[in-house]
Amino acid sequence: MQLLYNTQVDKIIKLALEEDIGSGDITTLSTIPESTSAHGRFIAKEDTVLCGIDIAKKVFHLIDPTVEFTTHKNDGDRVKKGEIIAEVEGNARNMLTAERTALNIMQRLSGVATRTAQCVEMVKGTKAKIADTRKTTPGMRALEKYAVRIGGGTNHRYNLADGVLIKDNHIAAAGSITNAVKNARSTIPHTLKIEVEVETFEQLKEALDAGADIIMLDNMTNEQMAECVKITNGRALLEASGNMAQRNLYDVANTGVDIISIGALTHTIVAADISLKFSLNN
Repeated sequence: MQLLYNTQVDKIIKLALEEDIGSGDITTLSTIPESTSAHGRFIAKEDTVLCGIDIAKKVFHLIDPTVEFTTHKNDGDRVKKGEIIAEVEGNARNMLTAERTALNIMQRLSGVATRTAQCVEMVKGTKAKIADTRKTTPGMRALEKYAVRIGGGTNHRYNLADGVLIKDNHIAAAGSITNAVKNARSTIPHTLKIEVEVETFEQLKEALDAGADIIMLDNMTNEQMAECVKITNGRALLEASGNMAQRNLYDVANTGVDIISIGALTHTIVAADISLKFSLNN
């Protein structure tokens, strides 16, 4: 699966390297002779859905293009504990300098992909899609949303320019759902969809009458969402939202909603346990 926003990805990697290296890797420079050559293996310390292997490779090659980086697993692979993900070989100093940034990114993205895959599995057999949100790590959005796709999920808006999402504060400022949708329709191009967040049946009906394309059901019970599906009767896509990570996702999906958006896919993640072990070349 191709990683989008390549320019942004390059910026993320370079910023991460600048942050980690500072004025120089003083430990490596003071302990390792310049000519030392080494071999390293990336090893999974737990079962995980791998994500970020090509980014890790790019990190090493930005530090030293001569480092040999051999991949044994690809993004999206279900990697078992103890399996070798990739191997690196080259100048020990340069590889040690690249190590932490490469691991940080790959561990984080693999954690996102694994969590997403678990959620996708929970709604298997239903029509509901698992989607992310904009609750991403600042500066890491392109990578984290890529990891969601690798885990089998779908992306919500990438940024504020990606679509209209009218939430409670927009409604309050516009005066009503009807006003907010009408104002948006008169401004945006016909290619953009309008989504409205609702909390009650009355708001749902107003959003439908106003012509919303997608309606977000915020913090509703399963019973309420099932009723919303009946009221909507296919006139708009319905998205379940609000603390979904704490809900039984299969039960939510069985209400008939089209999308379940989960902020915890990216904002509350345990990084995958992956290590890089070095040995000296003879």
